[in-house]
Amino acid sequence: MSDTSKERSDPLGGKTTVLAALLVVQSLAAVFFLGDVIADISLVGFDAHTVVEAMVALALVLGVGFGVLEMRRTIDRVRRSEEALSVASGAFAEVIDGYFHRWDLTPAERDVALLALKGFDVSEIAAMRKVAGGTVRAQLAKVYGKAGVSNRTQLLSIFLDELLGGPVKSGMASGTA
Repeated sequence: MSDTSKERSDPLGGKTTVLAALLVVQSLAAVFFLGDVIADISLVGFDAHTVVEAMVALALVLGVGFGVLEMRRTIDRVRRSEEALSVASGAFAEVIDGYFHRWDLTPAERDVALLALKGFDVSEIAAMRKVAGGTVRAQLAKVYGKAGVSNRTQLLSIFLDELLGGPVKSGMASGTA
């Protein structure tokens, strides 16, 4: 099973099974205490010990119920967050693709630019694309020229500005906004 399919089946990354097992143990304990309380009431009636056991059993049952509700809410919240992240990631990919289209990048320039944005250095990009390092440098130079920047940091800042909702205002960088 791939990591992605594991995450979909257990959005809490392995914790769902552990939490479910704990809820099962708590449920069994609650059933045991309830049975014990019922047996004590039928044999002895209500005394201080039986009342304490009944309160413990009730607290355990309420705890199990609350645990189940919170586990379901947490799983739902994690799934919604993952879906939102997926949508945002797709939207950001569309933003990148839009810029690449506006700059009229060739398919090779798009590949090189995307790998550069992901943080790969020239030699890594060259190895992945099975081309010479000089070819990658030339393609990056063309990308920078078409984007109107002079280096990878400036190229990345275009997309960070987009992701963060625009460029940083002049007073914010120094903390005087």
